[in-house]
Amino acid sequence: MVNILGVPFSTLTFDETVARLQTAMTNGDAPQHIITANPEIVMIAQQNETVMRLLHEADLVTPDGIGAVWASQYYGTKLHDRVTGAELSSALIEHAAANGLGVFLLGASQYSNRLAVANLQQKHPGLRVAGHDGYFKDEDTAFILREIKAFGPSLLLVGLGMPRQELFISAHKAELGASVMIGIGGVIDIFAGTVKRAPKIWQNMRLEWFYRLLAQPSRWKRQLVLPQFVITVLSDKNRVKGSK
Repeated sequence: MVNILGVPFSTLTFDETVARLQTAMTNGDAPQHIITANPEIVMIAQQNETVMRLLHEADLVTPDGIGAVWASQYYGTKLHDRVTGAELSSALIEHAAANGLGVFLLGASQYSNRLAVANLQQKHPGLRVAGHDGYFKDEDTAFILREIKAFGPSLLLVGLGMPRQELFISAHKAELGASVMIGIGGVIDIFAGTVKRAPKIWQNMRLEWFYRLLAQPSRWKRQLVLPQFVITVLSDKNRVKGSK
């Protein structure tokens, strides 16, 4: 584990993370809550005690993006891999399909959710997958929980946005039955095809954040957190002296 601005990031590589969670799914292990944290989440946690608590209570916090990987060099343990929500969930869905395990998608609009389920079934014939949109009220939660438990997924992917998705998993982790639960933000829309992920060349250059900004200029205010994150890391008194 490497602590970056108070957030405990896993030092597992992408392949090691996938292997650990595949084993948990196959064995039906006790529920594990996974948070894929980007710089925006880290900076929110600096001001929001609830978000910081959720990050510390999670079973695994992975570096979703280049920000945490870059910052780790200043905290004594260099991270080598991004472990993003999109790539991690895709790898685990493939494992579920190959082993007859169930996947449940909670989040996005009703249209996107249904399309994501259909696309995953087409991509992985025989995959047992179901879903429910994210536009439900608090009073509907009991119904949602019954629906998920009745389906019996090994993998629960929750795309309600941070911190709602993490609060949902944290509150109901023990009763949902899935071995692996991940908050995945807008990844359900990517599965649906309603939002396009950056092409591989942008991902390999570690410029996926810049591609998203070009594709969705309205995100510019959110991207202002990136220089703020850099400045906060460079001025952090808890940095390991001499690291660079």
